[in-house]
Amino acid sequence: MGCCGSTERTKREWRPLEDRSCTDLPWFLLFVLFCVGMGGICGFTVVTGGAARLVFGYDSYGNTCGQPNEQLYGVRLSGLDHRDRRFVFFLDPCNIDIVQRKIKSLALCVAECPGEELHTYADLKRFAMINGSELCSYELAGHKYPSHPDRWEKCPKLPVPQSKPLPVFNRCTPMDITCYAKFAEAVVTFVSDNSLLHRLIASVAASKEIIIGLCVLALVLSMILMVIIRYISAVLVWILTGLVVLGSLGGTSILWWLYIDHRLSVNDTQLEEPENEGVESEEEETKEKTHALLIYAIAATVFTVILLLLMLFMRKRVALTIALFRVAGKVFIHLPLLVLQPFLTFIVLLIFWIYWLLVLLFLGTSGDPIQNETGLIEFRLKGAKQYLTWYHAFGLVWVSEFILACQQMTIAGAVVTYYFTRDKGRLPITPILSSVLRLARYHLGTVAKGSFIITLVKIPRLILMYVHNQLKGKENACARCMLKACICCLWCLEKCLNYLNQNAYAATAINSTSFCVSARDAFVILVENALRVAAINTIGDFVLFLGKVLIVTCTAFAGVLALNYQRHYSEWLLPLLLVGLFAFLVAHCFLSVFEAVVDVLFLCFAIDTKYNDGTPGREFYMDKALMEFVENSRKSAAAADRGRGRAREEVELTAMAPGPSSA
Repeated sequence: MGCCGSTERTKREWRPLEDRSCTDLPWFLLFVLFCVGMGGICGFTVVTGGAARLVFGYDSYGNTCGQPNEQLYGVRLSGLDHRDRRFVFFLDPCNIDIVQRKIKSLALCVAECPGEELHTYADLKRFAMINGSELCSYELAGHKYPSHPDRWEKCPKLPVPQSKPLPVFNRCTPMDITCYAKFAEAVVTFVSDNSLLHRLIASVAASKEIIIGLCVLALVLSMILMVIIRYISAVLVWILTGLVVLGSLGGTSILWWLYIDHRLSVNDTQLEEPENEGVESEEEETKEKTHALLIYAIAATVFTVILLLLMLFMRKRVALTIALFRVAGKVFIHLPLLVLQPFLTFIVLLIFWIYWLLVLLFLGTSGDPIQNETGLIEFRLKGAKQYLTWYHAFGLVWVSEFILACQQMTIAGAVVTYYFTRDKGRLPITPILSSVLRLARYHLGTVAKGSFIITLVKIPRLILMYVHNQLKGKENACARCMLKACICCLWCLEKCLNYLNQNAYAATAINSTSFCVSARDAFVILVENALRVAAINTIGDFVLFLGKVLIVTCTAFAGVLALNYQRHYSEWLLPLLLVGLFAFLVAHCFLSVFEAVVDVLFLCFAIDTKYNDGTPGREFYMDKALMEFVENSRKSAAAADRGRGRAREEVELTAMAPGPSSA
C-alpha cells in the first residue's frame, strides 16, 4: 500500500513516467524519527551544559568559564561565579597525555591571558595586580604569590609563555607551540625527525600557489576527459581492451619463461655440483621458488584463458558500451548541472560531518562530573547515557549513506527523464531540479530504506576492522584469517548491494514503485542481460579507472615541472601527495557520475528493448547511437539465421538424395 491514496499494481509493468506516487512512507517516517533522536542528543548536550563547556571552556573543578556555576556535591572550589573570568588557562600546557590526546595540567578560569612571558613569581604577582587576572589556584591571593609555600604546586610552571592575542575557543594558547609537536608525532608516525616534519609543512606553505593551480588543472582535465570519452569512446575502448589482452598474454609468457629458466638452472646445478649439506639446502630453496613460479604461471594462464573467452563472447557487447558512452556524453550536454552534483553532495556531507563532530565533542563534555585519580573533575556519560554515543555513531553512517543515495536518486531521475522523453526539446527547463523535487515529494522513504540496508552491512564491517586493528599482533593466525575473510565478504556484499540499490533507485524513478519491488524488477532485468552487464561493468569501469589514473599522472607530472621550475623548493613529497590525492578525488567525483549515468542508461535501454520493437505504437525511446547498435545487432542476427537456414536446407537435400542401389 502506498501513500496519497495510491496502491501498488498487482501485475508488474514498466510504465515510464506515466504516474507518480509516494513510496516507502513508513521508512521515511522512521528516518525522520531517527533524525529527531539525533537532534535530541544535541539538545541533551546543550541542556546538560556540555555544549557550553566545550565552547566557553571549564576548569578542573567543574566550573564553566564566563558564567555563574552551581556547587557540585563533594567537590571543593566548585560553584564559583566566573562571569569575570572568561578564559581557560593551563598551568602546564605542555603536559600532554599522548594516549588520551589531552592536556593533563590543572585548568583555571582567568580574566586575561598573559600577554608577555612571565619569568618569576614576582611577575605573576605584578600581572595579577595590574590586570586583575590571577594565574595561580583560586585559594591563593595574588599578593602572596612570591612567598606562599604552595606556589610550586598551585602556580603555573615557570616561565609562563606568552599567549596569543586572540584565545582559541576561549583557551589561552601559547605563542610558541613547539611542545604540541608531540601530538603531530602521535598522528604522523612515519616522521621520526621533527625537522623533516617542519620542512614538509614549510614546503606546502611555500608552494601553496602551485598547489592551488594544480588542483584547478585536475578539475579542468576531468572535464576535458569527459568530453574526450564522448567523442572517441570507440577508439579508446578498443585500444584499452587490446592493451589488457596483450598485457595478460605478455605477463603469462614472462612467468612461463622465468619458470623454464629456473627449471633449467636447477638441472644444470644438479649435474655440475657434488651433493653436500649446504648445496642441498640451496637446492631446496631453488625448488621452492621454481614451484611457486609454476603456480603463478598456471594461475596467470587460467586467468588469460578466461579473459580471452570473455572477450570472445562479449566482443559484440563492447559495441553497446561504446554506444552508451556516446549517449552519456549527450546527457551531459543536455543536463550540464549533473557535473555540479558531486560538489553539492560534498557540501551537504561536509556540513553534516561538522555538525556530527561538534555534537560528538559536546557529548565528550556532557554527563556526570567524576573525579579522576589526580582529584580533577572530568565529565563522563554513565549508565544508559553511554548508548547515546553509539546512537550518534550509527547516525553518522545512516545519514551519510542517505545523502549519497539522494545523489544517486537525483541522477537516476534526471537521466530517466532524458531517456524516456521522445522529443528532447520538450525536456524540463531544469531536469536536475525537477528530479530533486520529485525525490523530496515522493521517494525519500525509498532512499531511507536503501541507505539503511547499506548501513546494516557497513557497520559490522567497520566494527570488525576496528577489532582487527586493536588485536593486531595479539590474535593467532586462524583468528586473523577469519577476521579478514569476514571483512572481505562484507565488503563484497556492500558493493553488490550498492550496485543493486542504484538500479533500484532508477527503477523507482521510472515506475514510482517501492524499494523492494524496484529492486526485484531491476534484478530481473539485469539477470536477463547478464553478459551485457558484465561487459559494461568490466570494460566501462576499467576505462573510467584508467581515466582517473591518467588525470592523477598528468597532474603529478605538471606538479613536478612546476616545482622543478621553482628550485628553492627542497621538499616535493607532501605537495605532490596532496595534489595527487585531490586530483584523484576530483576525477573520481566526475567519472563516478559518468559511470552512474551509463548504468542508468543501460537499465533504460534494457527496458526499452524488452517492451518495444520499433513498430507503430511500440516505438523505441532510445537515442540514435543506441538505435544503430540495435539495427546492427538485428542485421547480425538475421545473417546468422540465414546461414543456419542454408545449412539446414543442405542437410535436408542431402538426406533426400537417393543412395547407391543395392545389388
